[in-house]
Amino acid sequence: MRLFLLLLLLFPAQPGQLSAGEQPDLRLDAEEKQQGEFFIAIVTGLDKPPRLWFDGTLYKMFLQPDGSFRALLPVGVMQTPGRYAVLAVNERWQEKIPVQVHSGNYPVQNVWLDKKTSGLRATIEEKQRVKAALKTQTDTRLWAGTFLMPAEGRKSSPFGVKRSYNGAPVSSYHKGIDIAAPQGTVIKSPAGGKVILCGYEADAFKVHGNTVLIDHGHGVTSIYLHMHEIDVSPGDMVHKGDRIGTIGSTGISTGPHLHWGVYLYGTSVDPELFVQRAY
Repeated sequence: MRLFLLLLLLFPAQPGQLSAGEQPDLRLDAEEKQQGEFFIAIVTGLDKPPRLWFDGTLYKMFLQPDGSFRALLPVGVMQTPGRYAVLAVNERWQEKIPVQVHSGNYPVQNVWLDKKTSGLRATIEEKQRVKAALKTQTDTRLWAGTFLMPAEGRKSSPFGVKRSYNGAPVSSYHKGIDIAAPQGTVIKSPAGGKVILCGYEADAFKVHGNTVLIDHGHGVTSIYLHMHEIDVSPGDMVHKGDRIGTIGSTGISTGPHLHWGVYLYGTSVDPELFVQRAY
């Protein structure tokens, strides 16, 4: 909040840089969201994207076909419920909308690992490569419509549940959904995109296991963990429904399953939101 107030002082409201005679305008799809969801922010009436702030983080806005600028602002699962604000600002204009973040009321899940698996730790290379790829922000939008579920099977663990390993205190939360299915079950790309990372258990990916990460553009990425076979390579363009590999049990895994996660600007959100509706 202090950051928002400072920006308001630095950039007093003045007539904005207009586009096609419009007055600048910031709109949100809603003023209340739960942890794990996201706000859709749209700015019209400007020739260039403004700076967009939420919870102390600056987000890039992307040009849309109608000339507006849009960003999908993630609400983290661990974000403290309460009052916040979304602020759009440039050198001559500003607008702020108060918003409310509610608890997702995620339950605690107890996960039991054997001694060999519980002793595994992510390598530095594994963590750095995945973290960097998840923050990819490509100007070109590569998906259209709703996402597919990437594999057929039983949803064995939902998004957002807090994790306790071997009876220890809660130390993390589930950043995707798990789909349990026999080894070899086909995994499909849920939407159009570009493969930007392939990692292998035999080559430093000790926790994630065999991994694929897809950039869908406009700050949206998706990740696929614990795979058996990987049928794509970095740089490949994939379409909705294309095969990218098969389900396995590599890395830290208690049995054959796919962990599927969707990220906005590097923050995990509920992937099924993209299955239920087109954004």
